[in-house]
Amino acid sequence: MPSELQQVELAIPIDVVWDFIRDADNWAPLVPGYIQHEQLNSQLITWEFKSDLGIMKKKVSLLIKITEWNEPTRVDFNLIRASNEKYLGKGYVEAKALNKEKTFVRAFLDINAKGPIGSLANSLFKTAIPKSTGEVAAAISSKLQEFKRK
Repeated sequence: MPSELQQVELAIPIDVVWDFIRDADNWAPLVPGYIQHEQLNSQLITWEFKSDLGIMKKKVSLLIKITEWNEPTRVDFNLIRASNEKYLGKGYVEAKALNKEKTFVRAFLDINAKGPIGSLANSLFKTAIPKSTGEVAAAISSKLQEFKRK
């Protein structure tokens, strides 16, 4: 399964980081190819984005289920359905206060494509996931700086 771990130290208090993370409206639009998302309830989020894996470009609709919510330190999730693909996945976001003004954030994503094009998609994911998660981490870090000032 292609996976990626991103880590960043932020000069932002953990409560500010968590206020940002708890609301998908803050971070979902920062994912490359974002189209829209909807928080169905406290555990389910739908998410649509344009996937661009080089030779594979398409619109993907995902259903993400929050499996664990331990504020202010960790949220775990599973990718439980993709409307037009057979993707399975899981991940987490973890935050640790280093002191009153600094937080260490770690995010992990593991995804696996099944079906007729699964091996091709997984091969493409191996290079696309690190690039995308790096872009998301940078965008979230930048947006958190703005969020901190509010």
